[in-house]
Amino acid sequence: MTRQLSPQTHKLLSRLLPQADVDTQAFVDIRRQIHANPELGFEVNATSELVANLLRSWGYEVHTGIGRTGIVAQLRLGSGTRRLGIRADMDALPITEATGLPYASRNAGRMHACGHDGHTAILVAAARALAKARNFDGTLNLIFQPDEENLCGARAMIEDGLFERFPCDAVYALHNAPGVPVGTMMAIEGPVTLSSDVADVTIKGVGGHGAMPHRARDPVAAAAAVVTALQTVVARNVAPDDTAVVSVGFIRGGATHNVIPQSVSLGLNVRAARPETRALVEQRIREIVSLTAQAHGVEAEIDYRQLVPPVVNTAAETELAAQVCAELVGEENVVRQAPKGFSGSEDFAWMLSELPGCYLLLGNGEGEFGGCMVHNPGYDFNDEVLPLGAACWVRLAQTYLAKT
Repeated sequence: MTRQLSPQTHKLLSRLLPQADVDTQAFVDIRRQIHANPELGFEVNATSELVANLLRSWGYEVHTGIGRTGIVAQLRLGSGTRRLGIRADMDALPITEATGLPYASRNAGRMHACGHDGHTAILVAAARALAKARNFDGTLNLIFQPDEENLCGARAMIEDGLFERFPCDAVYALHNAPGVPVGTMMAIEGPVTLSSDVADVTIKGVGGHGAMPHRARDPVAAAAAVVTALQTVVARNVAPDDTAVVSVGFIRGGATHNVIPQSVSLGLNVRAARPETRALVEQRIREIVSLTAQAHGVEAEIDYRQLVPPVVNTAAETELAAQVCAELVGEENVVRQAPKGFSGSEDFAWMLSELPGCYLLLGNGEGEFGGCMVHNPGYDFNDEVLPLGAACWVRLAQTYLAKT
């Protein structure tokens, strides 16, 4: 099975980027090369080397090893003082690919099932166009990040001095959106993704014989009550127009039918759209776990870990992005309201905790191909949208760093 680009796609880049001679197919080939050689987490060494070598050949000042395997490629033109950051993620997922494509993963158990290969190729294509056109005034910082899937890469780059070494006035990123038509772009002010936290709860009782529960303190019954009570956290504490999720991912305890165990463990995943909602949900979980355990005469320990905050787009930067998107696809194809049911998380949130900016969504297409959800073994990034994403970054850089 081979997916060829349509003639319309080959024409699209020249229409969107008339000032630069960019070969769309060349960047599709780069995307497919990355797709065939997926790397996990921080171990994106080959991908980083490929990207760094391309950027150096086009005149960028390339800095490697930031947050272990992250890259910043900098291009300074003119005397402008404005500084723009644009980020792409590079890592894959521990999934066995089932697409049957000629460029399918060659690394067993690893797959670009989220489109980070496409995000990287988009920013590389934009980098080439901007380096050739050289028609902005200021500093452009292109950020290629490892380990987004584990929600660790952005923070690692920041802790390694990302924004001290490469100051930015604003930072942008995008993600493909399966099921959204090609040519649709989303620039949404406010919360876009949810925070992601986990909690490990250990309920400790007194084990005993299943025939004599009165002589034990049953952690199983207490755990069941905790799980039930946790369902009220969102239903009875979070406003209907807000968003939060509390899910119990596992319950572990006991080994046989007639033994009441000493302890039971619960694993929770917690998400929220707003920082204040995130704090409220954590507070209620802690109260419910503690007081429910107390009511059952057992003890409870909770290890609550905040992994990543919500992505919250700032107003001015989102409006600029929306205007750029409207230039490319028309105002009628720019979505400004968050779609219902979008509850993923994204560690670009750490960058937006440091700086103003916007996280855009780019329609990946509909139907069996374009609509296949990310993190699925049948997913593939839609190369038809690569030139549109590249054009977005080019126009954003030219607009944000406009010559005065």
